Amino acid sequence: MWTMRAVDQQAGSYAEFEAFVAGAAGRLLHVAVLLTGEPESARRLLAGALARTYANWRRLRGDDPYDFTRQELCAAFARTGRRHHGGAGLLARLSPPERLVLVLRLYEGVAEEVTAAQLGMPVDRVRVLCNRAVEALRNREAA
Repeated sequence: MWTMRAVDQQAGSYAEFEAFVAGAAGRLLHVAVLLTGEPESARRLLAGALARTYANWRRLRGDDPYDFTRQELCAAFARTGRRHHGGAGLLARLSPPERLVLVLRLYEGVAEEVTAAQLGMPVDRVRVLCNRAVEALRNREAA
């Protein structure tokens, strides 16, 4: 049975989540667009990540909801990256894993060790993918 306290807590949680989305959605959408290269795919990817964040909102107390949402966004992209190969923009020539590592490392500033842990790969692999992506972008600029 619902009590007034439960209703008040749920309303408070929703208001907190709504404030988080208002503050973070723009940057998260930019991350998603960088990953997919397609605005519509990016919006779908972000909507799924935000839905998972909201489903876990109470459990996230004390944790950074931005990091959680970014992890969910990146995990969803990693699962569906082949569908997003290509797209438009500067990163379109990169493979999905290269894009993912480059966006996390350079745009988001996530440490190599943290990136490796989040993506389930060795630190050396993260370093190689990031270096390869940067080199590919430099070669494109020189051409």
